[in-house]
Amino acid sequence: MSSQKNKPVSHNGNGGSAPSSNEKKNLSAREEKLQEIKCELVKQREIILCEAETAINALPEPTVFPDLGDQASAETDRSFMLQLRGREQRLLKKIDEAIDRIDCGTFGICEVCGEPIAINRLIARPVTTMCIACKTEQEEDEKQTGL
Repeated sequence: MSSQKNKPVSHNGNGGSAPSSNEKKNLSAREEKLQEIKCELVKQREIILCEAETAINALPEPTVFPDLGDQASAETDRSFMLQLRGREQRLLKKIDEAIDRIDCGTFGICEVCGEPIAINRLIARPVTTMCIACKTEQEEDEKQTGL
């Protein structure tokens, strides 16, 4: 009889999208949290893309109104919608970069001091690239220089 029959199969059969229960046991608690954060980032990315497609289709075309007040109001509304789209586009870029950092193994490492970023900070702000100490210092520097 072959002893091969009793050996567990190592593949998880899910296309590599999520770790199997055996693989999860080999991950540290931090690594498990990072994978959860990645799943949340992917969900957030999909939501933003769906909302953006809907918003682009609903964005009113520039219209000329006979009343200057109506014209100004319409232009303000359109400008505001475009600003929101711009903010979402920048957030989408940050989400993509965070997902890439997770895949490369550099996610959760402060780009300034090289120390691990606290997991609570990563959960609260998954697109961050700095630990709280470095971010606080950066904000104080910006405040002093008036940026």
